[in-house]
Amino acid sequence: MKQAIIVLAVWAVCMGASGIESAFQPLYESPPGAAPQGNRIDALVRAELDERGIEPAYPSSDEVFIRRVFLDVIGTLPQPWEIRRFLNDPRPNKRAILIDTLLERDEFADYWSLKWCDLLRVKAEFPINLWPNAVQAYHMWIRNAIRTNMPYDEFARALLTSSGSNYREPPVNFYRAVQGQEPEALAAAVALTFMGARIENWTKDERDAMAAFFSRLAFKDTAEWKEEIVHLDPSVNEPLDAIYPDGQPVRIAPGEDPREAFADWLISPDNDYFSHTIVNRVWAWLLGRGIVHEPDDFRPDNPPANPALLAYLAEELAAADYDLRHLYRLILNSRTYQQSSIPRSDHPEAEAQFAHYIVRQLDAEVLIDALNWIFGSRESYSSMIPEPFTFIPEQQRSILLADGSITSPFLEMFGRPPRDTGLASERRNEPTERQRLHLLNSTHIQRKIERSWRLRQLLENSQGEPRRAITMMYLFILSRHPSEEEIAAVQAYVQDGGVTAQQAASDLAWALINTKEFLYRH
Repeated sequence: MKQAIIVLAVWAVCMGASGIESAFQPLYESPPGAAPQGNRIDALVRAELDERGIEPAYPSSDEVFIRRVFLDVIGTLPQPWEIRRFLNDPRPNKRAILIDTLLERDEFADYWSLKWCDLLRVKAEFPINLWPNAVQAYHMWIRNAIRTNMPYDEFARALLTSSGSNYREPPVNFYRAVQGQEPEALAAAVALTFMGARIENWTKDERDAMAAFFSRLAFKDTAEWKEEIVHLDPSVNEPLDAIYPDGQPVRIAPGEDPREAFADWLISPDNDYFSHTIVNRVWAWLLGRGIVHEPDDFRPDNPPANPALLAYLAEELAAADYDLRHLYRLILNSRTYQQSSIPRSDHPEAEAQFAHYIVRQLDAEVLIDALNWIFGSRESYSSMIPEPFTFIPEQQRSILLADGSITSPFLEMFGRPPRDTGLASERRNEPTERQRLHLLNSTHIQRKIERSWRLRQLLENSQGEPRRAITMMYLFILSRHPSEEEIAAVQAYVQDGGVTAQQAASDLAWALINTKEFLYRH
């Protein structure tokens, strides 16, 4: 441990104590003329920046971009061979090609199902109580919808209108995953998920009008353990007069499902509630902040930072028949997404106007998966309220954990959301002292490093060449080549410290995983 602290101090002196937020660093930025082609997004962002006199950041370097896009799109670090292949690719459109490749990888469905499971409150135990069988069915349905690129309007309609067993018709778990079966509770979940609205901020009349669309939903137990049928109440046979959230009245005939009428209204291409909410969520997921901030707090007194940008993205999504991958491509290929995280302006609105890529800590699941991949280690998971037959193989990645009830001390410490409300703020990505102490001084991390077969293999493959070993460690951990100053600092430490090659590799690994460059998206 003492050696790791020394190497960390050497690294800080070499690179500057502020790390990736320091002044211009060629490792992190490309010259202004190297900017990607971009698209309409950039013109709309630049118009707001010019109006305020804000200078946008320089383009990110290729080494920064490949790490960023891997983490943002598939929640996974790039492997050294992938980094080298990308850096050596002479094609001018190599970034666009990489984006298309990542959107088709299995990990894309794995990672984005994690995000949707947070939003849809996929959790077996209290206070959601979906139970394990339903969790697995629901997670598989969500992941398959993402993998097959189900249009978002179809995805939303299935969740809003499905009926049947929560084991056999997975989308009905949308209504089961709510704290309460009252129409008001169901309406609040629908508004939050699909309209980005918190109805506690609405008037009572508005809340009651919204609840009316879910007032005829009923729940029935079966003889199978924890199974429940979600269905339309057959005892109600009179017409229902309701009012949509935009104030438009509607009469629903006897025997018709009010949820169908609501879904028809919601997913209409002319309905800004629907399209604005999802494009804002995706923007926030990819860039760290919504155009409307927070992404689930749409209200008249919380206007979008860039109304024209929000409208454009919504129009593009509707025109593409709600193909979310089209939206991902549009955002990921923009100069706005691909710019550096190093600001060129101290204007107070620079971040809100997306003048630079927003630095933010890795999600808990992504971080532990990265550590396990780097060191070739595994992790144990458990539930605070164990259900029978619950078993998670230790080699399974955290981003594939279907059940929010199954967790680990590391995930809890690093801010994994409890999935109780569906609010974006449930995930806590702010660094804490406990987190830093755990990474610097815990037996959990020490064992991963000391028992790492990957570090031993790396040293064997370096064939006694320190420079090669250092380069490979930087590629594995930071996804880039080390600078000459960094190589010199590490070599000086090894020569002056009198440590073995294995100890030096362990110390360097421990130092690098404690840097902001590793712990943050940048």
